[in-house]
Amino acid sequence: MIETPAPRPAFGDTPPSNVATLQWFVFGLFFIFGGITSLNDVLIPKLKELFELNYFQAMLIQSAFFAAYFIISLPAALLIRRTGYLRGAALGLLVMMGGCLLFLPAANTGQFPAFLAALFVLASGVTIVQVVANPLISMLGEARSASSRLTFAQAFNSLGTTVFPYVGAIVILGSLATVDPSTLAGPALTAYRAQETQVITWAYLAIAAAILLVAVVVWMNRRRLTEDHGPAINIGEAFALLKRPRFAFGALGIFVYVGAEVAVASVMVNYLMQADTFGLAARQAGELLIFYWGGAMVGRFIGAFVLRAVTPWKVLAAVATGSILLLSISALTSGTVSGVAILGVGLMNAIMFPTIFTLASAGLGKKAAEGSGIICMAIVGGALIPPLTGAVADASTLRAALIVPIVCYAVIVAFARYCREDAAPVQP
Repeated sequence: MIETPAPRPAFGDTPPSNVATLQWFVFGLFFIFGGITSLNDVLIPKLKELFELNYFQAMLIQSAFFAAYFIISLPAALLIRRTGYLRGAALGLLVMMGGCLLFLPAANTGQFPAFLAALFVLASGVTIVQVVANPLISMLGEARSASSRLTFAQAFNSLGTTVFPYVGAIVILGSLATVDPSTLAGPALTAYRAQETQVITWAYLAIAAAILLVAVVVWMNRRRLTEDHGPAINIGEAFALLKRPRFAFGALGIFVYVGAEVAVASVMVNYLMQADTFGLAARQAGELLIFYWGGAMVGRFIGAFVLRAVTPWKVLAAVATGSILLLSISALTSGTVSGVAILGVGLMNAIMFPTIFTLASAGLGKKAAEGSGIICMAIVGGALIPPLTGAVADASTLRAALIVPIVCYAVIVAFARYCREDAAPVQP
């Protein structure tokens, strides 16, 4: 049994000016980990081409990344209870930087598993930062506006997911060589892959330098938040939260939401490259990700205000239903209609994560950090659902594979309706 002291923000002792400043720090963290996560969407077609992978194998990129959420989330929550929120954020940023640096030896070896290892370390740092950011932004303000505030923070996450893939498409996909890897073998193939992956290395080294600067800034401001220590908790108590039906259903909602969002984004470039959709080259298809993630960004800014006026479960049910309709239209049509429909799913995704998170976490009180850890473990859906989607695509077509995220969104509709009937969560 592992027991650790449990710090919690004591905002009565934190000056209001510091609370306002800390909100912007957290918004910056959402921007960073959102952007880095979305870069996987352009890595997939790049590494798929270089290593001659099928869709299932290419989706292992997401598996390596999102598996970290399952393995690291709960230890991260316990770590944060010991170190505090801002010190934990600084540590997470340093782990992220280490993951970026591992892209250098990965490129030198020219081996696909080495890239998966680097992505896992990078994602471990992202997990720590996200376990900090979600409950912290929820508590930096009044409880009744937590859903709106978290949605606004997620808009900065979407700003990162909009900017990073667009730049990544230009830098990473724009360098796809005209050489066919299938014509090479042995040392020649290894050398070719090492050369072609150098552009990935330089991109992540630049990100590592930026992350280091942010970590220093966060560390220098760690005393702006006053934190005290509550009673010790253990891992068993954290998992005991799953005995609450609303929280457990919400964790499942996060599992399927992240899986669906990541699956759709992961196949997006190849989907838009199809002759019966847009028939674009890899770089041009990658640049269109700006509309998928940009739709989520715009939707989150709008959603931050809508959620102040409309009951959250109603908004969640509406957008999840919208995702099902758009994916169905995309799968059953072709050309411009099909391409525009699948890009439109980003707008529907906008408020899902923060709304599911706040609906599931309502009433957790002092156990918010543990709840965030468990829910972040559920992000492992991004590791499992994309490979399933890829397997369906390999066995059939990319259009047929959209049935997987459609089922995921149906589960979210069910969770939203459950929250309508369970509007008064039990206090811990």
